[in-house]
Amino acid sequence: MIAVLERLPELVQRDFHDDPRFRIALEKFVPGEGWSLWMASPGPVGSGSRCVVLRPKLADCPEAFAHYVIAHEFAHAHLHNGGWGEITDIEEAADALAASWGFLQPMGGFVRG
Repeated sequence: MIAVLERLPELVQRDFHDDPRFRIALEKFVPGEGWSLWMASPGPVGSGSRCVVLRPKLADCPEAFAHYVIAHEFAHAHLHNGGWGEITDIEEAADALAASWGFLQPMGGFVRG
């Protein structure tokens, strides 16, 4: 995760650092019970949480894939889960921004979910 964060543009790093709503959390999954996550509840427009939730199983993925997923999620946070330029689809926008940072989607695609 740090390896990805350090490669982001300084402006993006500063955006995350200076926003108290930005958080990174690991998903807590308990078989048979489901998963839980504590995060700030949404408030007025622009004041909701900017929490990036990562799954521990990323540690078992190939590094390039894990870095791509992490960058994709950071892109969502930076874009406030919105579009980028003329790209209005939020998933396509996150992919395009992550790619602009040097994190290309590995061959074989990415199954969202």
